[in-house]
Amino acid sequence: QVQLVESGGGSVQAGGSLRLSCVASGRTFGNYALGWFRQAPGKEREFVAAISLSGGMTSYADSVKGRFTISRDNSKNTAFLQMNSLKPEDTAVYYCAARWRAIASTSREYDYWGQGTQVTVSS
Repeated sequence: QVQLVESGGGSVQAGGSLRLSCVASGRTFGNYALGWFRQAPGKEREFVAAISLSGGMTSYADSVKGRFTISRDNSKNTAFLQMNSLKPEDTAVYYCAARWRAIASTSREYDYWGQGTQVTVSS
């Protein structure tokens, strides 16, 4: 089992920045690819970004490319999502997820999920 806890959400104005963190415990953090997903009210959960075991490979949704950056620090069992130039349409609950080994971009491929952290962007 892998336990994931997100933090760093909050309310910001459009154009602002937030940095989300995801702290993992349980199994060896470095054996898991990590992803960030988000879900807005009335919408399906959608992929935001993912990162490979070592951090050498990343993937982003087109809607956040160039604005968001995913990273990880395996020595601290922590993943990050730096979000810049935030837009009102980025408003959602953001979830951290983990899967064994391979990077992926669909929610059904992830085995472990955090409880989520709310991000609200006002215009």
